[in-house]
Amino acid sequence: MSEDFRVLIVDDDFHVAKLHAAYVGSVAGFLALAPVGSTAQALQSVHSLRPDLVLLDVYLPDGSGLDLLGQLDVDAMMLTAASDAVSIRTALRRGALAYLLKPFTAESLSQQLRSYARYRRILGQQHAVDQDTIERAKRALVAGDVAPSGKPRSATEASVLESLAPGEQYSATEVAERVGVSRATAQRYLSSLADDGAVEIQLRYGSTGRPEHRYGVPARLSPK
Repeated sequence: MSEDFRVLIVDDDFHVAKLHAAYVGSVAGFLALAPVGSTAQALQSVHSLRPDLVLLDVYLPDGSGLDLLGQLDVDAMMLTAASDAVSIRTALRRGALAYLLKPFTAESLSQQLRSYARYRRILGQQHAVDQDTIERAKRALVAGDVAPSGKPRSATEASVLESLAPGEQYSATEVAERVGVSRATAQRYLSSLADDGAVEIQLRYGSTGRPEHRYGVPARLSPK
């Protein structure tokens, strides 16, 4: 991804919102905007900040997050303690891409965000897509359930994947050097492998500048 996905958190508990913002900021390719705590503030922030994704609670002081969901023309996921079936059906009917019950771990949200990133990459093409691409995008939204597609891999893509030793993380530049291709080529194949769930993206923070994207084989796919 050339730019981070901008994420707006809507939760009236300041401490919870701050914690979730930290979770978001730890995921490669995502930037947490300043959280807000009401439906009115959420509408204002969506209008002014144009986030890519809203993480929305159901219980807000000036209304229901479910009602707000129906007013938003932006991708949204529910992060809430509302566990009743009616709320869940309503959220999905009104377009929520995911429904994550509180309390949840940083890894649970991280998996969901990485799934969203795969979904956006798959549907990020400018040209028309086929039905298989649509189905891949839908499957990508199910956190932890994205398996390699089984499609034949080119020699270069296979070499890129084979260059990733289990348990290790590499930059696109390091992969390019290991395979003998340009960084742009390595980046393209790494993104494609991430779409299939064959590669995970992590962040490495340095002392200055933007964090570096690191690529590795997911633990569930590593040999035991």
